[in-house]
Amino acid sequence: MLSFQDYSFDGIQDLLSSKSRSRESVEGVNTRKQSHFYGFEAEAGGDAYGFYQDVSTGEGFFFSKYQNQEQKQQSYLDCGLLDDHSYNILSPQLQTSLDGIEKLDEIPAVTQDGLQPWKENQYPFSLASLELHGDRQFDGERTVERSSGAPRAKVIGTELSTEEIMKMAGAKFIQSFSRMVDTASMLNNPFDLFFSGLSEEAAKNVELAELLLASAEKVGNQQFERANRFLNYCEHLSSNGESPVQRVVHYFSEALRERIDRETGRITPKWPEKSHSFDLDRAMMTLNPAILACYQNVPFSQVAHFAGIQAIVEKVNMAKRIHIIDLEIRNGVQWTVLMQALVSQHESPLELLKISAIGSTSKELIEDTGKRLMSFAETMNVPFSFKVVMVSDMLDLKKDLFELGAEEAVAVYAENSLRSLIALPNRLDSIMKVFRNINPRIVVVMEVEANNNSPSFVNRFIEALFFYSAYFDCFDACMGRDSPNRMIAESKYIRQEIRNIVATEGEERKIRHVKLDVWRTFFARFAMVETELSKSSLYQASLLLNKIARWSACTLDMNEKSLVIGWKGTPMHSLSVWKFDKNRKGLK
Repeated sequence: MLSFQDYSFDGIQDLLSSKSRSRESVEGVNTRKQSHFYGFEAEAGGDAYGFYQDVSTGEGFFFSKYQNQEQKQQSYLDCGLLDDHSYNILSPQLQTSLDGIEKLDEIPAVTQDGLQPWKENQYPFSLASLELHGDRQFDGERTVERSSGAPRAKVIGTELSTEEIMKMAGAKFIQSFSRMVDTASMLNNPFDLFFSGLSEEAAKNVELAELLLASAEKVGNQQFERANRFLNYCEHLSSNGESPVQRVVHYFSEALRERIDRETGRITPKWPEKSHSFDLDRAMMTLNPAILACYQNVPFSQVAHFAGIQAIVEKVNMAKRIHIIDLEIRNGVQWTVLMQALVSQHESPLELLKISAIGSTSKELIEDTGKRLMSFAETMNVPFSFKVVMVSDMLDLKKDLFELGAEEAVAVYAENSLRSLIALPNRLDSIMKVFRNINPRIVVVMEVEANNNSPSFVNRFIEALFFYSAYFDCFDACMGRDSPNRMIAESKYIRQEIRNIVATEGEERKIRHVKLDVWRTFFARFAMVETELSKSSLYQASLLLNKIARWSACTLDMNEKSLVIGWKGTPMHSLSVWKFDKNRKGLK
C-alpha cells in the first residue's frame, strides 16, 4: 500500500512532517450502488454502443442532481511540482504539512482564446424536457456521506449551492411557463411566494438562472430573436469574476450565443476570426500555472491518481520490467507518483520502467513530458525509458509499434481520453482491439462521471448545467474566489468544455462524457472484465481526502466495483479497473 512519508508536490502536496497530526483511523468508502444515479438509465439511444443517451423517463426530463535534489532544466522540479519525495511503506499514518501550498498562485498565468466553426442540424427544445426530479428542502444544510460506517461530515451554512439554485430555477421556470409569463413579467415580479424563506441574493440568483433556462428553451425551439433578448439580460446580470452562479450563467450564456451564431450562419469556416483557435487538448499537455493550481487544490485528479497508481503497483510489483501504455499522457505528473511507489515497495530489483505515450498531434509537447519524466527518474534512480508512439490516425495504431518485450508487465492507462473518441467509433473500436491483442495485466480508466452526450440539445444542456454548477462550487471552495489561477482555469479550460458541449455538434463536439454503465456495456464487447479496486486503493483515496479540510465536501462512493468521486454527493469523476478475459469472445 502506498504511504506518504515525506512525499510532497512542493505546493501541491507536502504530505508528512513532524508538525502534523496522525490519524488513527481512516474513513472508508460508501459502497452504495450508483448505477442508476439521479434518474439515469442506460439506453442505446439509437446507437450501437449506447453512447448517445437521453436522461429521461416517461415524457419528461428529470431536473435532478446529478480532480533537496538537483533541479534540471524543464523538469518537474523547475516548476516546484515535486520535491523531497520518498515513500515509507511501514508507516500507516498520513501527516500533512502545507507550507508553501499557495506558491503556484504567485506564478503569472497566460491566457488564450479558442473556438472552431460548425454547421449541422439541431434538435428542438420542448417543455416536456423539463421536469423537476425529487423534492428537497433547501435549508442551507447538506450532509455528505463519506463512508457507510463512519461519522457523517456536514457542511452547514445558509448559502445554497449553485446546483440547488439551478434546481430551484428549473422549478420556477416550469411554474412561470405554465402561467405563460413573458420576459418583463419574469423580471418585474421576482419575489413571489416561490421565494419565501430565501435571502435576497439567493432569490436574485434563482431569477438569473431562470433567465438562462428561458434562453436555452428559445434556442432549442430556434426562436433566436427571443433567445437573444433573454441572453442580453443574462449577460448584463452575470460576470465571470463574481459568485459561482453568475460565473456559470456567464459561460453558458456565451455558449448559447455561439450556438445561435452558428445556427444563423454568423460563425462559419470562412470567418476564422470569429472562431476560437484555443486548443484545449494541447493546453492540457503543458505544466502551466493554472493547471498545476487545479491539481494542487481540487481533489479529483489527485484522489484518482493515487488510487489508480496503487492498483497498477499491485499488478506489477513482482515484475522486473514494467511497460506503461498511456493513451493520452498530458503533463505526466501521475507517473512521478508511480516511480516513487516502485522505489518504496517494489519487491524485485527493477530493471526498467518504460512508458509509451500515444499521440496523433503535438509530438514536441509529448517529448517535453518525456524529458521531464526522464529527469525525475534520474533523481529517483529509476531505470527509465520513454517512447512516443505517433500515428497520424488512430486507425494506424498497431501492437508492433509498442516494441513489447517478452518479460514486460504491461499496464494500459486511459485518463479522460476515451471520451474524445466516442464521435469516432471506428477508431475507438480499433484502439480497443489493439489493447486486447496486447493483453495487459491491467487497464485503468478515469473518466468524468456525467452524461453530456445526449443527441438532444436540451438534455445535454441541462445535464451540463448541473454538472458544471457543482464544479464551480468546488472551485470556489477549494481555490478561492480571488485566485487568479481559478479565474484562468474557468475562463480558458472549463469555458471551452462548456462551449464544446453546448454550441457544437458532430465530430467537432469532442467533450462527450458518458457514465460508468455506458462504459461497462462498451467494454463488454471486447471481453473486458471489471475488477474490484483493492482496499489499499480505496484507502489511498480516503486517506488523501482526510488530510485537507477544504476537501471535506468531496465524496467517495462505489458503483459496483468502481470508485465514483463526487462533490457534495454529485458524481464528478470515476475510476475503474479492467482486464481482458481471453476465454471470452470479443470483437475480432
